[in-house]
Order: sequence, then C-alpha cells, then structure tokens
Amino acid sequence: MPRAQKGAARRQAKVRWFKLAKGKRGTRSRCWRRVKDAVMRADIYRTRHRKHVKRDYRKLWIVRINAATRMRGMQYSRFVAGLKLANIGLNRKMLSEIAIADPQAFDKIVETAKSALAKA
Repeated sequence: MPRAQKGAARRQAKVRWFKLAKGKRGTRSRCWRRVKDAVMRADIYRTRHRKHVKRDYRKLWIVRINAATRMRGMQYSRFVAGLKLANIGLNRKMLSEIAIADPQAFDKIVETAKSALAKA
C-alpha cells in the first residue's frame, strides 16, 4: 500500500504562510524555508514592538508634561509627587492632553500639586 501524503492540507498550510510573507523581498517571499524563517522572525518583532509602542508613547507623554511643568516653574518629578499627595489620579496620557488642549486647567493642576507639596 502506498504511503499517504498530506496533499491538499500541506498546500493550504503553505499558502497561509506565503500570504503572511507577502511584500517581503526576494526569496523571503518565494522559497518555503526562507518564508517560514521570515514569518517567524516577523512574529517575534511584532510581539516585541507592541510593547515598544506603549513604552514610546509613555516617554512622549512624560516629555510633554515635563515641558509644561517647567514652563510653570516646577520639575516633573516634584509635580508627580505633588499629584500623589493631592490624591489626583490622572494618568500621564490625560495630563499631557490637558497640558496641550487646556493650559488653564493644567495651571490649576500644577498649583494644586504645589500646594500639596508645600503642606507636606
């Protein structure tokens, strides 16, 4: 009895991998072994860079808040410490948006943080 081979199932599996490798240059989109390597490596980068995007946004928000607080005569670290003492639970994303979109509200937040530091 002849040995059974995968046939259509193998081809369909390969087609899925080749679709994921679409857009890559040279043998990375044409040769089966290279396609597999390229797609697996791309998955690793994709997972890692999802974390990096979050990290980069947080850095951006901190830079914006730091610039806004220094314009108001305060350091970022002292500002965050004052927010904790004043029990203001705004995250960095919201603080940076407020600093850009509503400077008067951000002035009030900075004053609240300053007064909380002065009391402590």
